[in-house]
Amino acid sequence: MTGGIQIIFTLVNSMAVIAVISYILTKVPFYQDVIDKKLTWQDRFMLILVFGLLSIYGTMSGFNFMGAIANTRDLGPALAGLFAGPLVGVGAGLIGAVHRYSLGGITCVSCSLATIMAGLVGGLVYQWYKGRFVGVLGAMAVAALNQVIHSALTLLIARPFDQAYLIVRDFTGPMILANSAGMGLYAFIIMNLIRERTLEKTKQLMDGELQAAHQIQMSMVPKVFPPFPEQPAFQLHALLEPAKEVGGDLYDFFFIDDRRLVFVVGDVSGKGVPASLFMAVTTALLRAKSQFGARPQEGIGPHDILTVVNQALCRGNDASMFVTLYCGIFDIQTGHIDFCNAGHNPPVLIRPGKAPEYLPAGENLPLGVMEDYPYQKGTLLLAPQDILFLYTDGVTEAMDRESVPFSDERLLESLGRTEGMAVDKILGKILADVHLFVKGALPSDDITMLALQYTSHSNTR
Repeated sequence: MTGGIQIIFTLVNSMAVIAVISYILTKVPFYQDVIDKKLTWQDRFMLILVFGLLSIYGTMSGFNFMGAIANTRDLGPALAGLFAGPLVGVGAGLIGAVHRYSLGGITCVSCSLATIMAGLVGGLVYQWYKGRFVGVLGAMAVAALNQVIHSALTLLIARPFDQAYLIVRDFTGPMILANSAGMGLYAFIIMNLIRERTLEKTKQLMDGELQAAHQIQMSMVPKVFPPFPEQPAFQLHALLEPAKEVGGDLYDFFFIDDRRLVFVVGDVSGKGVPASLFMAVTTALLRAKSQFGARPQEGIGPHDILTVVNQALCRGNDASMFVTLYCGIFDIQTGHIDFCNAGHNPPVLIRPGKAPEYLPAGENLPLGVMEDYPYQKGTLLLAPQDILFLYTDGVTEAMDRESVPFSDERLLESLGRTEGMAVDKILGKILADVHLFVKGALPSDDITMLALQYTSHSNTR
C-alpha cells in the first residue's frame, strides 16, 4: 500500500474519526442552539474551541510527505463557518492554523492560511444562504473548493516550487476526495438531525392542536353528574373515553319541555379528527333539530328528529361518512320511551331480579347514508327501577393482545353482576371490566356508555 492509496486510507481513517466525534457533539445540549440559530457568545466560543480542536486532530492524524501533511484539518473550520458564520469559522481556523504553523515544513505558511480560509469560506456560504444549511452536496462542494484553494496557496507560497508542485500533484486528489466525503458524511448527520428536530417540533405542534381539539370535543358532551338533581324520577350517567386524542363517539341529553328528555348515543365511522368533526356537526344538528319537539305537537318523535338530521348530514357529505345513533325521548312522568335506532348497537334492558337482555336493534340505516330514508320509531315502557343501558361498539369490540373481543356475551355477564348498583357505578364497573379484559392492549375504538334508570312515578315535577 503506497502513494495515493496510503494517503487516501490515512485521510479516510481520520475523516471517520472526526465524523464520529462530530456525531457525538450533536448530542450535546448546546448544539440545539446551533440548529435553531440561537447562538449566545458562550455557544460561539464553544464552537470555536471544539472545531479548532477537530482541526488540530485532522493535522495530527495526517500523513507526512516531503515536509507536508496530508490531512483533514480544514474540515473543522469549514464546518464551524457553515453552522455559525465567518467569526466562528475563522476562530476555529486560527486554532488549527497556529498548531499547523508550529509544526514547520515548507507548507506551514500556505497550509495555515488555507485553514483560516476554510473557516472564512464556510462562514461566507453561511451568510450567502442566510443561516440555512447548504445540504449534503453543498457541504461537499465547500470542502472541494477549500482543497482547491489550499493547493493554490501551496503553489503560490511554498518553496522550492518543484517540491511544492509534487506535493500538490500527489495530495490534491486524495485530499479533495477524503475531505469532501468527510464533509458529506457530517452534513448527512446534521441534515438528519435538523429533520428530526423539525419532525419533533411538528409533532409537538400537532399534539398541542389535538389536545385543544380534545378539550373542545369533550366540552360538547355533558360532564356534570347527576345532570338534573332536582328530578327524582330518574337517574342518568354517561361517559366517553376516546381511543385517541379525539374521536367520533358522542352522547347527549337535554329536556325539550317539562317532561320529555331527549337522550342520544352515537358512533361516527372512522377515527381521529375527521370523525370528531362529523361528531361535532351531528351533535349540533341534533340539538337544533330537536327544538321543534318543544312545540305542542303530539306526533313528533325521535324518528322525525333523525329524519331531518340525516337529510342535513347527507348534503355535501363528500367524505361519505356516517353515524350510527340511538335517539330516545323519555317521558319522566310515565317511563314511556319513544326511540329510533339508526343502525346502532342494540340497547340492554336491566330489570330487578332478571337477567339483562338485549332489545331489538331495529332496521333503520345509519345517518348520512341515504338522504330521503324514512326512519321508523319504536316504543318502550320502563317500570320503576328499570335501567336502559346504551353503548358503542368500542365496548363489545375492545380486544385483548390476542385480538379476542370483549363481546356481547361478556357485556351481558358484566351487567348481570351490577344488580342494586347506581347508574354511575354500573358504568364504572363495565369500563373496569373492559380494561381488565384487554390487559393493557392499545384501544381500538372509542368507548361510550349511557345508563338511564327510571326510579318512580311519584315525586315528579
